[in-house]
Amino acid sequence: MSLLDEQSVRNLGNLELLAKQVVEGFIIGLHKSPFHGFSVEFAEHRLYNPGESTKNIDWKVYARTDKMFIKRFEEETNLRCQIVIDASSSMYFPEVTKKSKNHINKLRYSALSAAALMNLLQKQRDAFGLSIFDEKVHQHTRCKSSTTHYRLLLTHLDKLIDNPERDRKTHAAAALHEIADKTHRRSLVVIFSDMFEHVGENDELFAALQHLKHNKHEVVLFHVTDKKHEQEFEFENRPYMFIDMETGEKVRLQSNQVKDYYVERMGKYIDDLRMKCLQYRIDFVEADINKGFKPVLQAYLVKRSKMTR
Repeated sequence: MSLLDEQSVRNLGNLELLAKQVVEGFIIGLHKSPFHGFSVEFAEHRLYNPGESTKNIDWKVYARTDKMFIKRFEEETNLRCQIVIDASSSMYFPEVTKKSKNHINKLRYSALSAAALMNLLQKQRDAFGLSIFDEKVHQHTRCKSSTTHYRLLLTHLDKLIDNPERDRKTHAAAALHEIADKTHRRSLVVIFSDMFEHVGENDELFAALQHLKHNKHEVVLFHVTDKKHEQEFEFENRPYMFIDMETGEKVRLQSNQVKDYYVERMGKYIDDLRMKCLQYRIDFVEADINKGFKPVLQAYLVKRSKMTR
């Protein structure tokens, strides 16, 4: 995790500022990488050509990279992006306590990733909307590209961060069917979810994902997990009380007694999910909350490039 990712999330009081910092850090990273064509095309910059007017040079980027880039101002509102966030209680893992109140969890990671995406979409003059669900869809906004709309959506994300609740179950399949029905124009649908719903009984969930594709949407699924704990089950070998954050069900056990079985079952579930996404031509992206935000922004840019060529 980079310094920006680790330190900035310790104060989520200004989501707009954090989103801007994440995006600027990401773009600077692209400029410093060997993939200049990639960064230029999708960060609204292009290399300066000698003899051109200097009025549109991005001097901030020049100061950081020692390279001259021209800001692009062409109107390119040709992409609509519906951002979908799972707000069920399992997304608040690891649970934030008074001692760890500034630490990141799956919901905070998803909210900040969504805010960063919206910041990037707005820079590129693309339209974006927000859907929030648990057992049902609580929020579904139309896609717009205005600053007022952007800040309104940030307030919805702030509320999610500031009001964690236990015992909020999920019904992702029903919610995604509803979102598919409500998203009328062809869009890029970006989903942030741990997809922990009826593990082992996935047909209904896969049918909902297929519904989105049937409606001609392009779909990117960011599978948000705390990989170390939720997939690899890395706990000290001692007794624990595990609590289901969505149902409140409790079970006490020694972690190593179930680790092999748990890892095997979880691995099979994720492999099935990945294969179904491949079958339906849905981009499946592993989003480990401990790995920062670069995978999210990079996967979005790659998808956007394919949709706007």
